[in-house]
Amino acid sequence: MTLHDDAVLVLKGYEDQADLRQVYLDHLAAHPDGMWKACGDGHITASALVIDPSRGRVLLTLHRKLRMWLQMGGHCEPADETLAAAALREGTEESGIPGLSLLPGGPVRLDRHHTPCAWHLDVQYAALAPAGSVEAISDESLDLRWFAYDEVAGVADDSVVRLLEATRSRL
Repeated sequence: MTLHDDAVLVLKGYEDQADLRQVYLDHLAAHPDGMWKACGDGHITASALVIDPSRGRVLLTLHRKLRMWLQMGGHCEPADETLAAAALREGTEESGIPGLSLLPGGPVRLDRHHTPCAWHLDVQYAALAPAGSVEAISDESLDLRWFAYDEVAGVADDSVVRLLEATRSRL
């Protein structure tokens, strides 16, 4: 199965945000290359909100290019076999935390936003940080910091706040 096929299956199984989910499915139906950065009409991306429920906090990255506090995430790569694997890879690479595990149940949210490269049709997961995790900043970040749940709205945009709310409702 290709990553494109996996994305279609994941999205068909996602039961929330019906209108936006259909936008994603229509995009994939019209664009065989819709998983890749090279697709100028937009592309599917995968992200992971790294969360430490035992301490009531999330790890956000100050994105180098966008200069915003965001969850970990980005473009799919040819080696990614599934959307979930892409989200986990991105979460691990950008957080520096080994042993992350995705919250069961598939994507937590969808978020479509315009970026300097194109429209990103982001499929958002949540990743649980193991006890005692220590983060390590990557080249893609200006900073990496843990925030208490109630601090997120003061530093991040509404899409991150909605992702945190949706993640907390799943815990």
